Amino acid sequence: MVSLSQKLIMSLLLGCYFPGTSILAQTDWRNIKTGWEIPTRTYADQPYILQTEDGAWLCILTTGVGREGEPGQVVAVTRSEDHGRTWSDLTYLEPADGPEASYAVMLKVPSGRIYAFYNHNTDNVRWVKGDSAYFEDGKCFRVDSQGYYVFKYSDDHGKTWSKQRYSVPVRAFDIDRNNAYGGDIRFFWNVGKAFFHDGKGYVPLIKVGGFGEGFFTSNEGALLMSPNILTEEDPTKINWETLPEGDIGLRTPRGGGPIAAEQSYSVLSDGSFYVVYRSTDGHPVYSYSRDQGRTWDQPQYKAYANGKLMKHPRAANFAWKCKNGKYLYWYHNHGGRSYDDRNPVWLSGGVEVDGPDGKLIKWSQPEILLYDDDPYVRMSYPDLVEENGHYYFTETQKSIARVHQVDTKLVEGLWGQFDEDQAIAAGAVLTWEDTVGFQTSTSKMPTLPDLVASDSDRSDHGTKNLHAGFTIDLQMKYQSHGEGKILLDNRDKSGHGFLVKTTGQRTIKFTMNDGRTESSWESDPVFRNDEYHHVAVIVDGGPKLISFIVDGQICDGGEVRQFGWGRFNPNFRNARGSDLIKIAPDVSNLRIYTRAISTSEAVGNFLAR
Repeated sequence: MVSLSQKLIMSLLLGCYFPGTSILAQTDWRNIKTGWEIPTRTYADQPYILQTEDGAWLCILTTGVGREGEPGQVVAVTRSEDHGRTWSDLTYLEPADGPEASYAVMLKVPSGRIYAFYNHNTDNVRWVKGDSAYFEDGKCFRVDSQGYYVFKYSDDHGKTWSKQRYSVPVRAFDIDRNNAYGGDIRFFWNVGKAFFHDGKGYVPLIKVGGFGEGFFTSNEGALLMSPNILTEEDPTKINWETLPEGDIGLRTPRGGGPIAAEQSYSVLSDGSFYVVYRSTDGHPVYSYSRDQGRTWDQPQYKAYANGKLMKHPRAANFAWKCKNGKYLYWYHNHGGRSYDDRNPVWLSGGVEVDGPDGKLIKWSQPEILLYDDDPYVRMSYPDLVEENGHYYFTETQKSIARVHQVDTKLVEGLWGQFDEDQAIAAGAVLTWEDTVGFQTSTSKMPTLPDLVASDSDRSDHGTKNLHAGFTIDLQMKYQSHGEGKILLDNRDKSGHGFLVKTTGQRTIKFTMNDGRTESSWESDPVFRNDEYHHVAVIVDGGPKLISFIVDGQICDGGEVRQFGWGRFNPNFRNARGSDLIKIAPDVSNLRIYTRAISTSEAVGNFLAR
């Protein structure tokens, strides 16, 4: 086990910190490199955590000596007794040199016994039939998503596990009978969390139709329900039923694609089940069950509280119910249809409301939760742990798994978006209001922060990322002016500074220049001519993003582009220009912050205007 003193030394070197210590944070806590590493081999996937009866955290994950899907892939567990800061050595549930064992979830029953469910290639099949257009001779040699769904159990808080494994019977659906083996070999895997409700245990399962383009060619979700796992001590006497009823699992909405995978379940306060899952349609999918998973409402694409559809690529998107009865939702906030662009991670908050058939969840505008400096790094397969009022997330980028303690204010701010009483965000360094009407004005410009600087502690004086930012928050009347009209301008004669202008295409364009580099981004085309709008332009020097929040709604690209937020040059120094800012008569209110305000603060500014 890595000692706490070793971790503290490592934190000094990395510039991170441990909550409760006196070490000051030198980096943005949202950067995944500041997290606490969970031990794995060279491959790390699906680090899910369960709180044991002896007070420890038990993490189960899939790891191996190669890459994802290669031989040597195995399920392992590790324990932490200090909230994820340090971990025990790995304990393997199967031999590391045996057939593939993969993709485990856990269920703890009232006695304290812990069950681990996972894929096991028991027959040691070395290839399965695939689409010959994508696999030579029609042979797919990745065999970690077939075999048997099995479990082992632990009666000592995850320290040791039963020697015997037990198979879970899974009822065949049409997707199984129509596969290349007619269902004699089943294709499947799993993610997320098992759960219990009303005396029954539930374990999720994702059925696979075949292998080809994108690896999986079709998916749908199922639930394995046991009516007696919470009380039965003899594992051979545990009964199982495959849900939903019928021959079809959870799919995409009518007209959607064949990928409906990685279902994440929550139990609402009225006993309804909520599920959210991924597609390749550019949107996440959700549904409700009012009869404990036996039937489901017609799946729909997930939307915010105001009805606008959320956007999400082919990646895990999980929802969790928190101890306060509210919800958190992990997703990627863009309309991609592939596995790419899982960086940054965004977080939305949910609260229950009454619907015509039972409780529903309405979802807030999102915040950036985690990111990596390298935009190509893909983080996914998270879990959420609550402990002593704090929120911890796990994630993996497939070679390192980590735990992250997040800012409680950020989480609570998401739910606070639904509060009736809203206040203007504190800390504005410029607050200006039009008092003359329909005239160009000027105001003294506050000093904007450096985003990067030369690191004098380095002998080569290389770049030091300051993780700073700024925000321009304004109320303005949008008017179409052909090529556009300048709203705000603090550029000096060399062009150093920033500019905000309309485009004539129902968008606002923001441009900033540091004398060496220029970066710009446009809002979505959401502005209505001759109407007043509230706009927040947030320049976030952590993930290096420019985002627009217009009338309390984050720009996500809508139907016109994949991304509504854009990246700026990571070497951009600062947007300091003239010591005066010119303000067009179209602007009625202006606030400037020398920090990237949160989405929740921007929403609050809109509601409190």
